[in-house]
Amino acid sequence: MTNSPPQGAPPCREMGSHCDSLRVLLRVATEDAGRGSADHEATWLLGHTERITFLGDLERDGSDLYSVAELQVPCRFLGADGRGGASCGAHGYSRAAAPRAPDPAEPRRYGSEGFRIVEAGHTVTRTLPAPTMPARALPLHAGSNPCATAPCRTADNRRGAACCRDLQIEIMCTPRQRRLEALIRTRRVPYLCKIERVSPVSLGAEMISACAFLEEDGIHCALHGRTRADGRPAKPDLCSEWPEPGDNYHPGCVFAQPAGGVPGSPEGQGVQARGGVSVK
Repeated sequence: MTNSPPQGAPPCREMGSHCDSLRVLLRVATEDAGRGSADHEATWLLGHTERITFLGDLERDGSDLYSVAELQVPCRFLGADGRGGASCGAHGYSRAAAPRAPDPAEPRRYGSEGFRIVEAGHTVTRTLPAPTMPARALPLHAGSNPCATAPCRTADNRRGAACCRDLQIEIMCTPRQRRLEALIRTRRVPYLCKIERVSPVSLGAEMISACAFLEEDGIHCALHGRTRADGRPAKPDLCSEWPEPGDNYHPGCVFAQPAGGVPGSPEGQGVQARGGVSVK
């Protein structure tokens, strides 16, 4: 190859598994209030398995919980070569194998009442019965969930439940890990994007990876209304918090400030309100 690689291209010597996906260490949560205090936050992050494969159980270092994970997002320079193989648009390398599709999403639901959650800092499978409806309860009005028909969308233009498909992650990577950082920064946008250094040892990024706790309609949360054995809600706390004034929203969010009006009212309590993501 005679041309120089594009600016920002990772310093690769050959094609490999890093072209299709990238293995990293994620900081999952911090147990600020003692063991088990990060169970909800960890359950939330480990639920987003559409494009993140979590490998093994959580690892602990002090109060921080970590997970080795495979980010199922290819390098933006990876492409098909037209002959059934793949090529690198940065260095001119080629291989016989075609670009690999993301691995199937890890399940987080098993039948109607089995769920994979985090408990005392470890991933466990628990039976979480559906909530019992009072005998004289009125049926849920179809319009009481303002997110059910919202035209919200993520950056890949997929519509519906955007806050349950868009999340922020923290990837452990020091400035000395130059090749790893270059590989992270050249993942395909928008599935991994908005990468910035957030600490001397880590990079922050935004990812599109749908939550596996979503029900078949892709809108409602299967954990809603269920409780853990200790009485705590099974649904992560941040998924039940309504947006605060001044929060940023996905395009089409019903809680965004409309022109000349007021944000949508959070009157229906059967909604997952936000997924912990600020969208600029």
